Amino acid sequence: MNFFEKEDILNELLKEEQRITIRLEVRKFNKPMTIIEGINEKPNNLEKLASRLKSFCACGGTTKDGKIYLQGDQRQKSKEFLQKNGYGRSEITVI
Repeated sequence: MNFFEKEDILNELLKEEQRITIRLEVRKFNKPMTIIEGINEKPNNLEKLASRLKSFCACGGTTKDGKIYLQGDQRQKSKEFLQKNGYGRSEITVI
């Protein structure tokens, strides 16, 4: 087993142990915004994850302060996406 395989296994274990919260917040002009927090990724990886998540949900969004912001109510779609990408099913809380 080489170094890269060990690192991949470690990353998968860390993904499963994160406590991720997906919540809905109403912003200006009564517009809903889905906020995903608790994903412990490097800023560059978080940007890539947010980009893939925006494509999956077919919406706009951004990252800021270690959180992913998606336009609209994307709670169920984002939970489905995260589960498909290796994040622990029981560790994702939707509020």
